[in-house]
Amino acid sequence: MEREDLPALRALGFEDDELKELGLWEPVTGEPATLAEMYVRRSKKKDTLLALRAMVRQMCAQADRDQTKIRHVWFEQKSASKAYIRREEFENSTAAIVAGLSKTLYVFKTSRLSRRGMGQVGLLLDTFDERQARIYVVAEHLDSRNSRTILGFLSEQARDQAKDIAEFTKLGIDAHKAEGHWPGGVAPYGLECVKGSGKLSRKEGEYPTARRIAEGLLDGIVPAKIADKLNSEGQKTRKGAMWRAQTIIHLAQSVSWAGLIPNRERAKDENGNEIDKYYRSIEPLCDAKGNPIECGEGVVTYDEFLKINALISGRSRAASGSAIGNRRRGVRQPVTILTDVFKCPHCKGPMGNGGRNYNCRNRANMGESVCQGAATVRQRADDAMAEMWVMHITALPPESSTIQAIARRWLQYKDPTKEAKKRKASAALESAVGREMKLEKEFFVLQKMSEERFESLREQVAAQITELKVQLAELSKEADLSPLMDAEALTAIWHGEGIEGRRALLQAAVKRVTITPAKGKGDRTPIKERLKVQWRDEKDPAALAARAAGVEFVEVCRQRREAEEIAA
Repeated sequence: MEREDLPALRALGFEDDELKELGLWEPVTGEPATLAEMYVRRSKKKDTLLALRAMVRQMCAQADRDQTKIRHVWFEQKSASKAYIRREEFENSTAAIVAGLSKTLYVFKTSRLSRRGMGQVGLLLDTFDERQARIYVVAEHLDSRNSRTILGFLSEQARDQAKDIAEFTKLGIDAHKAEGHWPGGVAPYGLECVKGSGKLSRKEGEYPTARRIAEGLLDGIVPAKIADKLNSEGQKTRKGAMWRAQTIIHLAQSVSWAGLIPNRERAKDENGNEIDKYYRSIEPLCDAKGNPIECGEGVVTYDEFLKINALISGRSRAASGSAIGNRRRGVRQPVTILTDVFKCPHCKGPMGNGGRNYNCRNRANMGESVCQGAATVRQRADDAMAEMWVMHITALPPESSTIQAIARRWLQYKDPTKEAKKRKASAALESAVGREMKLEKEFFVLQKMSEERFESLREQVAAQITELKVQLAELSKEADLSPLMDAEALTAIWHGEGIEGRRALLQAAVKRVTITPAKGKGDRTPIKERLKVQWRDEKDPAALAARAAGVEFVEVCRQRREAEEIAA
């Protein structure tokens, strides 16, 4: 019959002959007062087995002096400073004492017992006292029965040391990240961190597929379709699993995929206290000037990363009633360009997609008692609205302030990365100005710092403010609006966009569209005469005067395009 802890002892590197010499070869029995538990903890793998064996030998020597036998050696590799980590073997060793199997627990040092201070050690000592048991710390020669005060002091000291270790570790990690070193962990699909390089690089076998995923997302293809395409081709994830839409979304939301260092957010417990656990944010870590810190190559650029996430967030909404913080649900994508602006002529409610037709949603959902309803063929209304839109935009004079507003709304859709950067720079500037005001208050009003210290900090904040102002001014420059002045170029833009792009273009110029009721079944009145459009610039006199002049030119362009399509 062999000891239960024999596999652990052999894993520590003990030979059978030495175990016999130490009295750790055969199971031991006897009165609880003559038996003891031994707890051995290894904080990190770098702690050598040689040192651990030396600890066991010293504890066995102390047991011989106390004329006790080691009933069980409890060994584990766990940190003692992290409150959220459960130490099962430590719990088993104390449980054996509580159960009355033995009366002594040997540990090598107080720091090996716990780094959580007297809060944990004190409760443990109370429990042991009730059962007339003890803790013996070999290196410091402390017996809990007559050295409780000293043991409490050393446990608090060990707790302070744990805080220092955590602080120095964080300082080192932050310094490496600030210099653009990969902080560790699993690199996203398509990338790898070659050992010793500290930088992300493209992984040969994965990068082509990862880039295909990125290009699909940039083209507005939904993650589910991308996953289906990859699965149909037999492509697998890094772990050999099938691709899922959620896998692709997680990949797209990782700033590491853009070759940037992720910012870490510290987790908190139920009382709001910070714990030694972190979550990676979807925001990148930035330098003092507000620029993202790169850590090597990425599958996408930062601009592409922002655009992809803008497209994904535009196709989702916050899930109501979710117990999870920012859980989102997909939104069905539009197939019509007039949705949200098309109104019923009777109840003024929304006209929505009803298959081949636009119809009154109030009538469809609440019945005839609410609205008598209206309907029209969807494709016919969309085509007519497209012609009216081009005709309207090209009729606007260059000096009209309206075209600037329309262009800005369109550019926000077309280039979400610029808008995201602009918002971020604006927020950073506001924060820097707030720090400058707080600094002046500390110096002039509260007089809490020296003039030398104030000048040093003020120069740093002033440099940040200047840099952010330059960045914001560059991002605020108006783009080239000349394509919106030319009918053919404008028409090309319209036909080059999908449904979402056309809706953005249309809603930039249109407040609402209503349709006059049909005169009867089979009414042949041209649809353009029945559509009544309320433009955003209806009160702009210059736009109204110039609109008629552009109608003829737009009509010529339309006819020429139709002729070219027929000829093709």
